[in-house]
Amino acid sequence: MARSIATSTKRKMRATRRELKTERLELRLAPAAKKLIQRAMSVSGLAAGDLAYEGARRVLDEHERMVLTGADRDAFLRAVLDPPQPTERLVAALKRHRDLLG
Repeated sequence: MARSIATSTKRKMRATRRELKTERLELRLAPAAKKLIQRAMSVSGLAAGDLAYEGARRVLDEHERMVLTGADRDAFLRAVLDPPQPTERLVAALKRHRDLLG
């Protein structure tokens, strides 16, 4: 009995921390897209809005993260650990930027 009360309390606490769903978003979809979304809802148990949120979160996560392997990773790490000296053109560009924007 105590276990079910504790579980119920935890669920209520999680529910109160969630943001209330007060916004709406209306979409027009091709029939094939609607079927695909409905299948994903059925398989995942998520509502359409939750699926859209998770998809948007993944897109932004992938956009904001860079994965480097092999030679690209090594070149990046070399540049970070031992950066090259700025060229004359870069120094001039920085001076122009400072003069224009302060």
